[in-house]
Amino acid sequence: MTERIRGNSVLPAKREAITLETADGLTLVGELATPIDRPPVATMICLHPLPTHGGMMDSHLFRKASYRLPALAGIAVLRFNTRGTSSLQGASEGEFDNGVGEQFDVAAAVEHAEFADLPHIWIVGWSFGTDLALMYGLEPSVEGIVLLSPPIRSAGPQHLKAWADSGKPVTALIPEHDDYLQPPEARERFAAIPQADVIGVDGAKHLWVGDSERVLDEIVRKLAPDVPVPLPNTWDGPMERADSSAYKDRTVAAFETD
Repeated sequence: MTERIRGNSVLPAKREAITLETADGLTLVGELATPIDRPPVATMICLHPLPTHGGMMDSHLFRKASYRLPALAGIAVLRFNTRGTSSLQGASEGEFDNGVGEQFDVAAAVEHAEFADLPHIWIVGWSFGTDLALMYGLEPSVEGIVLLSPPIRSAGPQHLKAWADSGKPVTALIPEHDDYLQPPEARERFAAIPQADVIGVDGAKHLWVGDSERVLDEIVRKLAPDVPVPLPNTWDGPMERADSSAYKDRTVAAFETD
């Protein structure tokens, strides 16, 4: 039976709990979702928003990516809680380090993807996660980055120059009504990276509530260009429903199920 894909729709995938071991001795909790019937065509490592403001691996965009992209686009989705961050998936060891110690978290995620022989590794950062991507994501095995609502707070000119010099693709999705960096200023800031593709999204806000489909389509457009977009909004096959009530006590809009 063909059913509409909604915010809590979970399409078939192989989902396994993973642990990441950092170079400074911490264990981080995560999940890897891969296509159930074929090898993945690309890999998405998710770097979540600021944990002190409710960000975590279960923030709604990354949750939906893990629910949909393995089945709809053949993309492997690796998401995890950075140090000191907890979610329904569990709590990662350590304490939030304001983007300093998190360099080891990013490296551990990339290393896990490498050891698992996952193909075409990309990093997708959101808000705080975009600074981590810009500062620490320029690893040899990482093919490019997608930045969602980048505030460019911690990342400095040297990081932008490093990406510019690398020639690797950088895509920035900028909400029209972002709280920190809106499209005109974003184009000025990212001019330091000649190959950067800055995409303004009309009507969108920092947390992308109501705009999940547009974000997922843009991610697929970059990571799996052979997959037609927009992605289907219906599914003819088995489908589960996630228990969205598990997030009822989360008041931050990052956990909306729209």
